[in-house]
Amino acid sequence: MNDFAPAVRRILRENGFVLWRQGKGDHEIWRQDKTGRKVAVDGKIKSRHSANATLKQAGLPKAF
Repeated sequence: MNDFAPAVRRILRENGFVLWRQGKGDHEIWRQDKTGRKVAVDGKIKSRHSANATLKQAGLPKAF
């Protein structure tokens, strides 16, 4: 099984998001300073559908 979390984090970083704080459990909250948009990223994303949903919440196009 693939873990899409590292790739999602990389894409977020490339688009101006920074790790803002730790969330509950193994979740991280990422924030884009330019827009103030916040996105929760799970520690392990096993599904490409979940990875694309996270990117959609960030206002980014599908990547997987």
